[in-house]
Amino acid sequence: MTGDRRVALVTDASFYVGPDLARLLAARGHDLVVGDPLPGLVDELERHGAAVAVVDGARNLEDPDSSARLVAAALDRFGRIDAAAAFSGRVITGRFLRSTIDDLHDVMRGCLEAPYHFLRAIVPVMVEAQSGQVLLMTSAAGARPTPGAPLYSAGRAGATMLARNVAAEVAKHGVQVNVVGTNFMDFPEFLRANRVTDDESRARVEAQVPMGRLGTLEELAAFCMPFVDGTSGFTTGQFVAYAGGWV
Repeated sequence: MTGDRRVALVTDASFYVGPDLARLLAARGHDLVVGDPLPGLVDELERHGAAVAVVDGARNLEDPDSSARLVAAALDRFGRIDAAAAFSGRVITGRFLRSTIDDLHDVMRGCLEAPYHFLRAIVPVMVEAQSGQVLLMTSAAGARPTPGAPLYSAGRAGATMLARNVAAEVAKHGVQVNVVGTNFMDFPEFLRANRVTDDESRARVEAQVPMGRLGTLEELAAFCMPFVDGTSGFTTGQFVAYAGGWV
């Protein structure tokens, strides 16, 4: 790493927007700490000039050791962390009147405890450095009532408010904490959860989106860049929905 390269941490570089985030960060002059990268991704990042530290077996942020190991790897390899992005969650669907306390506990572990462990590991490092950007990815379902997923909606809302409270606490230390909440993204897990198996079922889901289509992970990664690439240093405590106008 050269002295003028920022260091970014992406907790899961094998899933969802993680690989695309890592690619853009490398292209914009960042060295990287990545959890569980896709095969071949590290080579791609290095071709952009990035030094890359890999942490295997860290994608489950419900385990507090995962975030701790990612942070330790960053400090051991690079001595600092300028930006960090994380996403987690556990989708439990069904009506509230048919829910159980076990359902609630499962949602809270994935949607609230996991972000807590991540923030608790990364924010103190940035506070000590008096600088840093944190991006937590939640869900647009946490910004409005979501029929068929009330527990999930509540858990995501909790994570969003946790991040906003942390942002208020650490703003005086030069640390930014922001949240992007997504929905209607075109990736396999979303399609499977919404029973999209053909053009007809895809059209049914797209009809729920004001923009009339699903969002791509490449678009999402580009949207997230100002929250992690150092170009926008004067916003914190914000929640922004990325859901085609659904919120």
